[in-house]
Amino acid sequence: MNEADKKVAIEALNYILETELAGVVRYTHYSLMVYGYNRIPIVSWLKGNAEEGLAHAHRAGELVTLLGGHPSLKIGSLLETEKHDVGDILRESLEHENNALAGYYKLLKIAEGKSILLEEYAREMIVNEELHLDEVDKMLRKSGDTKPFYQ
Repeated sequence: MNEADKKVAIEALNYILETELAGVVRYTHYSLMVYGYNRIPIVSWLKGNAEEGLAHAHRAGELVTLLGGHPSLKIGSLLETEKHDVGDILRESLEHENNALAGYYKLLKIAEGKSILLEEYAREMIVNEELHLDEVDKMLRKSGDTKPFYQ
């Protein structure tokens, strides 16, 4: 990978790092705002997503330094919608996860044919994000619905 490609890859990885850190903040906030009978399993799931986002951010940051870059101290966009119904939280989660997925696809495009390490990382993360999106999608469906929510 030449220096110009490394620079573009570092920018993409920093976007991923910032997006995943925003997910940590977002999921932590959501976990504090869930009320009702199903609070405990939903809060547990949200906290797990925050932990996963932190692990994803850390991996992206490690790759930034592997390429000789400087990990960003920024956090991706955070918008307080003041909507805390579980359905609203899940719909916002879909949006966030789609942004993260776009970052991984961008990295894959940058790395293709130039870095097997970055290609495999991007592919692995795309699989993880798509499975996560599917999980959220299924949570948003009404019982018995088989048609995907977000298509």
